[in-house]
Amino acid sequence: MSSSAILQLFFSGVTVGSIYALTALGFNLIYNATGIINFAQGEFVMLGGMTAAWLAGMGLPLWASFVLSMALVAAVGASFERLCIHPLRSPQILSLIMITIAGSILFRGAAMFLWGKQTVYLRAFSGERPIRFLGAALHPQTLWVLGTALVITICLHLFLRYTLLGKAMRACASNRTAARLTGIPVDRIVLLSFTLSAGIGAAGGVVVTPLTLMDYQQGTLLGLKGFSAAVLGGLGNPNGAIAAGMILGVLESLSAGLISSHYKDAVALIALLAVLFFRPEGIWGRRR
Repeated sequence: MSSSAILQLFFSGVTVGSIYALTALGFNLIYNATGIINFAQGEFVMLGGMTAAWLAGMGLPLWASFVLSMALVAAVGASFERLCIHPLRSPQILSLIMITIAGSILFRGAAMFLWGKQTVYLRAFSGERPIRFLGAALHPQTLWVLGTALVITICLHLFLRYTLLGKAMRACASNRTAARLTGIPVDRIVLLSFTLSAGIGAAGGVVVTPLTLMDYQQGTLLGLKGFSAAVLGGLGNPNGAIAAGMILGVLESLSAGLISSHYKDAVALIALLAVLFFRPEGIWGRRR
């Protein structure tokens, strides 16, 4: 295989890996605040893409569809936390995880009811003409995917490190009991984590839809691969999630191009099983 073809596969892998990284960031936000895995995170990605395509189909500009879909999906995430997570008093972790699985099924069914089973299309933000680079063709939407992932990562880092709310979230991640004793409203931090994770997932869904299209079933697979990236990078480690998402995307793309596309989706599962077996805390996680 030529070097330009390998470069093409690398570009494709980095693009898809950026979505996995954003999904993994959503997993980490909720895990740090609550200690649970939100298995509805992939559905937030799906809802972002489906909502944006629906809004654009109604005649709204792309930028308005982007912003409104993020806001609507963030509201869905906040409502899910208020209605399904918040009312529980001293719940078991397993019970919370089962609730998120039920939420995933509910969101998937609602999307099928609202938009049907057909695949939806969203036009590219900057046209379809490819950009040539060292013999490889780069879709302009790829730059939007990478740029969105970079901006969200930087903004999230600055938010967590330099704002009071961000420091409160980090305190909850470190020790929820101590954070509550110091006066931090832990319940509001949990609500904020669900809202942010849903908005981040929606942003990833919007920017990737022009490349991969979107339907009501894609959220499950995206959530699984995002979860694999979160575990690979170390649960609770945002930087590790970003790196792991990129690695998974590149490995997946290279395996599809060099071996067979039939094994593409198995890469994330194999990586997840390998990490759980040899290093359960993740590559960049801390041993406890």
